[in-house]
Amino acid sequence: MMSVDSALIPVLDGHNDVLLRVAYRQEGEDYSFFLENQDGHLDLPRAKAAGFAGGFFAIYIPPVSDDSHAPLDRYYALDQAMLISSCLFQLERQSGGELKVVQDVGELEGQVKSGRIGAIMHMEGAEPIDEDLHALEVFYRAGLRSIGIVWSRPNAFGYGVPFVFPSTPDIGPGLTDAGKRLVKACNELGILVDVSHLNEAGFWDVVKISEAPIVATHSNVHAICPVSRNLTDRQLDAIKDSDGMVGLNFAVAFLRPDGKRIADTPIDIMIRHIDYLVERVGIDRVGLGSDFDGALISSHISDVTGLPKLLNALREHGYSQEELEKMAFRNWLRVLKLTWKS
Repeated sequence: MMSVDSALIPVLDGHNDVLLRVAYRQEGEDYSFFLENQDGHLDLPRAKAAGFAGGFFAIYIPPVSDDSHAPLDRYYALDQAMLISSCLFQLERQSGGELKVVQDVGELEGQVKSGRIGAIMHMEGAEPIDEDLHALEVFYRAGLRSIGIVWSRPNAFGYGVPFVFPSTPDIGPGLTDAGKRLVKACNELGILVDVSHLNEAGFWDVVKISEAPIVATHSNVHAICPVSRNLTDRQLDAIKDSDGMVGLNFAVAFLRPDGKRIADTPIDIMIRHIDYLVERVGIDRVGLGSDFDGALISSHISDVTGLPKLLNALREHGYSQEELEKMAFRNWLRVLKLTWKS
């Protein structure tokens, strides 16, 4: 087991959207990932102060209309994916070694141990990928190691859940034939398949097809917050059976039992979801998946600097140092070792 010599517990995070801020910052906007910002959730100075060790950096393609759930044109999606991917590589190049795009677990462990950021390239919605999967091979060579088949909209591979409260995730049909081929190809290459945003029928198709652990990088408990984006008990049981993992999403609308977007949401409700997940899937299969810079999170967390506050609250709640380290970073390393092939 790797050792970490730090007063702060390193945190590997299942999801952030900081690349959106980097790629689409407004002309003249005084923003840099390398400077501490007063808004947003994540930048390098605040990350280092919080023990943030990296995790999944999302390539999310913004909608082109007011209907965020409308399907996207693949060529538009591919163009935007190239833009956002290039921003990630520019951050790596400009960081002076403080951020590295990692392609294997050894590289990621090295970043955690050194106190630097390990960035996993993650595609949130497979719209940039063609049905023949040629682009998948190219993105894999570029460093893609995680993919969500869908965001919360349909594409050529499957059907995402629109954000509905209250609702089950049982909305729409399962994976398309292309979606089933995508899962098999990801297994072959060693790309993690993220079931967050996927509807229930598609989830069960992944369970049936995939030979890898089932992972939801940023999802919560439907029994506590009955929104379409959350996981039912049956889904959690399937994740446990596959030796997979769930990363707790910090979005208040996916935490609160009333589904409301209220920033003044206590940390206690986050702990309630974690307790439920630990009881249902086991302490080795629970992590964090913040959705920093992509969601409204609790004002009691505020931004990445709130991570130590959450871990301290969990410690006071009764979790041991070993259990906290598992949830903070060791469980992500475990599941990636079971999934990646490089």
